Amino acid sequence: MKRLDGDPLIDPEDFWVFGYASLMWRPGFAFADARPAVLHGYRRDMCFISIHYRGTPEAPGLVCGLMPEADSVCKGRAYRIAPENIEAAVAYLDARELITAIYVPRHLPILLDDGRGVMARIYVADTTHEQFVGHWSGDEKAAAIVRGVGSEGRSLDYLISVVDHLRALGIDDAHLTDLLTKARA
Repeated sequence: MKRLDGDPLIDPEDFWVFGYASLMWRPGFAFADARPAVLHGYRRDMCFISIHYRGTPEAPGLVCGLMPEADSVCKGRAYRIAPENIEAAVAYLDARELITAIYVPRHLPILLDDGRGVMARIYVADTTHEQFVGHWSGDEKAAAIVRGVGSEGRSLDYLISVVDHLRALGIDDAHLTDLLTKARA
C-alpha cells in the first residue's frame, strides 16, 4: 500500500479515509461508516491544474488540494473501510487520485465528530509538482475554473459541488466561496 515513508501504518480494523472535495459526494468505494471529521494543519484550495478530470492540456481547469498551513483546520468527511474492502478501496483511490501524481498519500491523524482521534489515509498536495498553482491569484484561478472541461465535466461544476457539499455539512469555507463568486462573475 502506497504511503509516504515514515507515516504510520493504519490499523486495518479501524481504517479511515479523509475526503475534503469530490470524495465528500462521490467516494466511489465501499465504506462501513461516514462521519464529519477535522484535519489540523492543512487547508483546502483550488491549487492544481487539471488536465484529465476537469480540464485538458489545451484548456486546463483546476481541482482542490490540501496544503500544509500550521494554524489551519480543514473540515470534511471521513469514511471507515471494513478490513475486507481496504485493498480494493485503496487501489481505486490511488488510481483516481494519483493519475498525474499531484497528490501524496499520507497517513495522518484526524478528529471525528464524536471526539475520537483516528489515523486516516489522506491525499495531500505535492506543492513541488508542475501542476501546482497555489500561488496563482484569485482572478487567474477563476479564469481557469471557467474554461476547464474534462472527462468528469466542468471545473466550475466541480467547485460548485465542493461548496454545496461543504454547506450541506455546515462547513463555511470563505476562500472557496469567494473563488466561486469570482468564477461566476
